[in-house]
Order: sequence, then C-alpha cells, then structure tokens
Amino acid sequence: MTQAPHPATYPQIFRFWLPLAATWLMMAVEGPFIAAIIARMGAEAVNLAAYGVAFAFALVAEAPVIMLLSSATALCRDRISYRRLRHFSIGLSLAVTLGLALFLLPPVYDLIVRSLIGLPPEVADLTRTALFFLLPWPGAIGLRRFYQGVLIASHNTRLVALATIFRISFMGATAVFCYLTTSVSGAIIGALALTSGVVAEALMTRILAHKAVKALLAKDPPEGTCSPGYRDIWDHYLPLALTPLIGLSVHPMVTFFLSRAANPVESLAVMPVIYGLTFVFRAVGLSYQEIAIALLSEQCTNYPKVRGFAVILAIATGGCLTLIAFTPLNRFWFETVSGLTPALATFAATPLQLMALFPALTVLICFQRSILIVTRVTRPVSIATAAEATVIFLLMFIALLYLPLAGATAAAGAYVGGRLVAVVLLQRPVGRQLTKEYYG
Repeated sequence: MTQAPHPATYPQIFRFWLPLAATWLMMAVEGPFIAAIIARMGAEAVNLAAYGVAFAFALVAEAPVIMLLSSATALCRDRISYRRLRHFSIGLSLAVTLGLALFLLPPVYDLIVRSLIGLPPEVADLTRTALFFLLPWPGAIGLRRFYQGVLIASHNTRLVALATIFRISFMGATAVFCYLTTSVSGAIIGALALTSGVVAEALMTRILAHKAVKALLAKDPPEGTCSPGYRDIWDHYLPLALTPLIGLSVHPMVTFFLSRAANPVESLAVMPVIYGLTFVFRAVGLSYQEIAIALLSEQCTNYPKVRGFAVILAIATGGCLTLIAFTPLNRFWFETVSGLTPALATFAATPLQLMALFPALTVLICFQRSILIVTRVTRPVSIATAAEATVIFLLMFIALLYLPLAGATAAAGAYVGGRLVAVVLLQRPVGRQLTKEYYG
C-alpha cells in the first residue's frame, strides 16, 4: 500500500460509495418484487416455497464466484494482472455452471432434495423446474462481478449502477410480461425473470467497462514489482471463495430444518420475504466492502475515515430495520407490499424482530473482511464463516429437538447468533493487521 498526503474525506467516500449502494439496493428490490408477483398468483404458499428453495440452491451455485468482485477490485492494477484474473474468472464461471447442471440430474437431485432435505413432493417438483431456468445464473454473475470489480478499482461506480438499472428494468419487464400474458407457475416466472436480468446486466457491464479495460491493457506493472501469477491468484482467492460457499450453503441447511420444524409450509413461505426485506438493509453494508477495499488499497491513511463511515452505516441500517420490525410498519410491508395473507404476516413478525440488528452486523463484518482482503490475509475470513455456519447448524438442531419454536423463528435466531460469533472471531486477526499496517 502507498501513503498519500491527502486521505479521503467523508464527502468523497459518500460520493464514491453512493452509486454502489444504489446498485445493491436495486438488487435488493428484486427479491421483494418477485415475491410480491408470486404471492399474487395461484398456490402462493407452494410457489413461494419452491422459489425460495430454488433461489437458495442458486445462491450456493454462485457462491464460488461472488468474491471475484473483491479480488478484481484489489488485484486488477495492470495489463498482466487483468488478463490473468480474467482467465481465472472465465474458468471459474464455467465450472460453477457445470456444477449446477450436474446437481439437476435426477439421481443427484432426488437424493439431496427429496431424500435428505425431505421437501414436500409438490415443492420439490416445482423447485427443480425453477432451477432449470436459473442455470445461466451463476456463470453470468461471475463475469458480471469481475467487470464490476474492474470498474470499482477505476472509481467508475456510477457505471456499475447504470448496468444494474438495466438489469432491474429487464428483470421487472420480464416478470410483469409473464405475469400478464402466461399461466406459468409463479416460481418459474421468478426464476426466468432473475436469469434474464442478470444475463442482461453482465453484457451491459462488459460494454460499460470498455474504457477501464482499455486503460488496464495499456498499463504495465510498475518497475520492481510482479503481477500476481495464477498460483498467487488461487492462493488469494481460495479462502474468499470458500467464504460465500460456506455461508450460502447455510440456506439449504436451514431449508432442511424448516421442512422438519413446526409450521413447515408457513416457514418456507415467509423466509424468502423476510430475507428479502433484511437484504434491503444488509445490501448497504455489503456495498461498502468493495469501497473500503479500494480506498484502503490506495492509501492506508484512509483508514480512520473508512472506519468512521462504517460506524455511521451500521447505526443507520440497524436502526431502520428495527423501526420497521417493532412497529405496525411490519404489517404494511408484509401484507400491502409483499402480498402475504394476514395470517402469514403475523407469523413473519417475530422472525423479523429477531433479525433487526442483522444489517448492522453485516456492515461490521464486511468492514473487517475488507481489512483482511487488502492485507491479503484471507484465511481468517473463511474460518469465521465456517464457524458462523456451524453455530447456525447447532442452534437450529437444538431448536428442532428441544424448543417449541416455529421453524422461521428458530432460523432467524440462529442467523443472528452465527453472525455474532463470526464477528468476534474476526476481531483478533483484524486487530493484528491494524497494528502491523499502522492504519492510524
């Protein structure tokens, strides 16, 4: 990292971050929007459940490519590093697409979804069909996130937001068109809309990244330095790839418990809606990770302001979701916006209240991860995520066996407990890196 005489100010950080925050918030709208479409169609509980399960498996499939955004932001600095990371990204995107296709083979799918997870037959059948329409999803996300990282590293966050506007528009138009003109099941409409949107965004992001790519191709590595080789990229990326893979694998695991806990259909139906609402606020913290990486990579004297901005975001996001969760606003969201029945809205209130502080914890852990990614100490990130998943599993298991809780309520408590453990575990390695690098 390099020192610079003029560290970033709060207004500069805000202007740099705002387009990326808007990008994540627009993506966060996807879930509630599609859930609202599905809830207004026939067999809402089964379709919401199938869509939620299909989306959870799609998230697991895309997990290995998610951190390409962070790696591209941190590593794409010249012609050689760009080309090597691009080749790495293409290969990884093809691999995850193949993995999802293999999962959909009947022997594999039936073993995992029908036998191990034990989904109700009507939900399992509809989930598999929806996953076919989500097949292009993980590979498109991998390429999109690589070029988004290139744009963020070049401080072109507005172009990232522009591509996302294109995605949301395409996704929304697809969903509304299918809703108005076809009799296809709601879960399939949701999957088709998501896939069409992300493929459109990937193409648009590559087009908008043309100038940034051209600048990188014209830039040689500085004298006396070596661009990371493929082995360096692999060593840097593997712990990062394991992080979302472990984290997103939690969703099918939670689905397993929800299908066996009290009120299984109701829990499976409301969890996508609850998760979609919390993601609106967690997206703010997720959007900040790459901003922190970019700013801390440029100059270590940016650390105090980057930290202060993270504190502001944590208070704002946690406070806003708490206000919704503990006031009549939760019924407005669940019934009026999301289209749930009054019974399902009442059922969803307690899990939402348990997850009220989840956005603040997301800001904190993303800030911790950014410090470790910049200093290239990525192993603690995956270790903390593995511990988080383990705690979620244990808490769900205990609730299933010994506590008279609805599945959604137990899942919400487990999510928060697991995240708290991960934050605590990351604090020690983060503290060591802060002392070593002397950020301020």
